[in-house]
Amino acid sequence: MVRLTCLLRRKDGLSPEEFHEHWRTVHGPLIAASVSGSHVLRYEQHPRPLSSYGAVDDGGYDGVTMQWFDSMASYDAHMAEPDFPAIWDDISTFLDLDRLEFVVTAEPYVVFDRLDGATADVSP
Repeated sequence: MVRLTCLLRRKDGLSPEEFHEHWRTVHGPLIAASVSGSHVLRYEQHPRPLSSYGAVDDGGYDGVTMQWFDSMASYDAHMAEPDFPAIWDDISTFLDLDRLEFVVTAEPYVVFDRLDGATADVSP
C-alpha cells in the first residue's frame, strides 16, 4: 500500500469558500468518475475549517488530500491513464501549483493508536 499526500493551497483570487466548494463538488467527483481514479483505493479530503481563516490571508494551506493505492505500479498507472490530463487541468483551475507539496509514502510504522489500542514495539 502506498499513499499520495498533498498539501493544498488555493489559487490567488479564490476565496476559501470557493476553493472548498470546488474541491468537494467538482474535483472529488471528477476523480471518482475517471479511469485514472479507478486505481485509487481511497480518496480523502481534509479541508481546513472555514472558521480558522482570518480577515487577512495567513498564507497557510487550505487542506490536505490523501489517495491510497495498492502499489507504486497502481500509482504509476493512475498517472498514465489517458484521462489524467483532464484531472490535471482541473487542478490548475483551483490550486496554486507553485505551492503544491506532495509525497508518496509506504505503509506507516504505527507507534501507537489510541483508537484501536495497537502499539508498536519502540524499545531500543
